[in-house]
Amino acid sequence: MRIFTNKDIKILFIGVSLLLFCNTILSQVILWKFHGNYPLVLLILSLFIGCGILFLCFCYFHKQHKIMETAVTEIDEYLTGNTDARIECDDEGEMYRLFHSVNTLVAVLNAHMESELRAKEFLKDTISDISHQLKTPLAALNIYNGILQSETENLPDLKEFTVLSEQELDRIESLVQNLLKITRLDAGTIILERNFENVSDIMHDIEQHFAYRAKQEEKELILSGDDDIMLFCDREWMMEAVSNLVKNAFDHTDAGKRIFIEWKRMSDMLQIVVKDNGCGIHSEDIYHIFKRFYRSRFSKDTQGLGLGLPLSKTIVELHGGNIKVDSVLGKGSVFMITILETTKL
Repeated sequence: MRIFTNKDIKILFIGVSLLLFCNTILSQVILWKFHGNYPLVLLILSLFIGCGILFLCFCYFHKQHKIMETAVTEIDEYLTGNTDARIECDDEGEMYRLFHSVNTLVAVLNAHMESELRAKEFLKDTISDISHQLKTPLAALNIYNGILQSETENLPDLKEFTVLSEQELDRIESLVQNLLKITRLDAGTIILERNFENVSDIMHDIEQHFAYRAKQEEKELILSGDDDIMLFCDREWMMEAVSNLVKNAFDHTDAGKRIFIEWKRMSDMLQIVVKDNGCGIHSEDIYHIFKRFYRSRFSKDTQGLGLGLPLSKTIVELHGGNIKVDSVLGKGSVFMITILETTKL
């Protein structure tokens, strides 16, 4: 019976049983020797056994009361803000099982509380970062607008500042779009529409997307990989992930240099590599480049938003893969996407 797993109840039961057993033996002995005074003897024995049982019950319930008082004190401690408060539950029995469940509940509540605090801190930092990122283009737009209003008769200046205004507007639009994408991915509202896609086709679409920029900036984008490799993925999101890496390579590569996209099958994995011979990444930045809004103090790029690489990392991880980076300062960077090839279930 489960009730006897509690040591105190077991002791109480054994004690009462022994008292009743002793009472029975004594009754028989006394009845045999003093049978003439049987009613008086029986009364004395009954009082004796009754007092014994009352004493045992008092000790037991007094101890239980102290245990419950301690438990209530610990619960009150937790409610007043002491998240380290716990109920001692080293013994066995139903009550200690209850205490263990209460401690488990406290641990779960603490985990949720820490998660909420981290979420609030992240939200605060994100809002601060967004405000900082928007401040620069908005300030520039205000300046350009003032110049446009004062240079109404100077057509070349009007055209120049109109182009600059358009660039800042594009920057704001890019920021908002990337934030929306990351928010949707974090919230889990995006369901990947996976199909078997030809990797070569995806890479050639990316090449077409950057063809105009490559020509304008006098850079060369070179593709290398088998034409028959298939990947079970969401085509649009995978293009987004690789395109962000390619854009990052363009941003940090000088005119006249090359950017490479390579893909190959390795055992049961697919590897996509984006590499450049640009400026490289400083050793202090290599472990931070996938953090949102991270801006290196060594980078000469003043237009980057710090969202492209984190977005790529999130997308690849949703596909069950990972991104690694290797870089030599002054020689270039290599970004490697590795995805485990799976079959459609």
